[in-house]
Amino acid sequence: MKVSVIQMDMRLADPAFNFSHAGKLIRKAAAEKPDVIVLPETWNTGFFPKERLASFCDENGAETVWRIGALAAEFSVNIVAGSVSDRRDGGIYNTAFVFDRGGACIAQYDKTHLFTPSGEQESYRRGGRLCTFTLDGHPCGLIICYDVRFPELARTLALTGIEVLFIPAQWPALRRFHWDMLVTARAIENQLFVVACNSCAADTKEAGSSRVLDPWGAVLAEADDRETILTAELDFSVIEQIRSSINVYRDRRPELYSI
Repeated sequence: MKVSVIQMDMRLADPAFNFSHAGKLIRKAAAEKPDVIVLPETWNTGFFPKERLASFCDENGAETVWRIGALAAEFSVNIVAGSVSDRRDGGIYNTAFVFDRGGACIAQYDKTHLFTPSGEQESYRRGGRLCTFTLDGHPCGLIICYDVRFPELARTLALTGIEVLFIPAQWPALRRFHWDMLVTARAIENQLFVVACNSCAADTKEAGSSRVLDPWGAVLAEADDRETILTAELDFSVIEQIRSSINVYRDRRPELYSI
């Protein structure tokens, strides 16, 4: 599986620009014929305009589904479309969308752990369900940014049998070290591929440092702090190799813990 990660620089509170810019980057990434294209967190609004947030949101994810779904169909590529600020049901959610090669939306996930230090919970509603889906026959899962600090969430997804964990984010440069360590830990402890797509938004000082990691924690591709497109090949035979040599799933003691 060939994966292209779009480390995007977006404008805060400027969805018109951001949708246009994301479309251009997707077209550029599609030229390399990947199987999957990935976007970062809340790329339509940036993270996040506290004043008049509702006015900048995508209504029921409609524009995301229309625009990104059309691009997935046009290029016959799966798109893990990061997340957008999504207004629906009288509230605002941090919602991820996933599209298959035909442009159909096959998965949707509302961020479950909201970043209280920035007051995210005051503007967004928490999600209440997990997210798994299949891309080209491979089981996948998705979490968003702050979710990565909760290893029980990633392990719960891993126990469903996923082979790839996608993590769109808006992780700040101030805590880049945490980002690098946490996404690596999630790959190693769960023995799966991690595709971590961060923003590099200059106006909110995001870290960049997007990366693709194999089940050993080895870096297959990584970015600095500039806008770029990373591409890496995922060799799924590596999962069998690591689990035949260090089988943490066989050696678990679930009777001692709740997951």
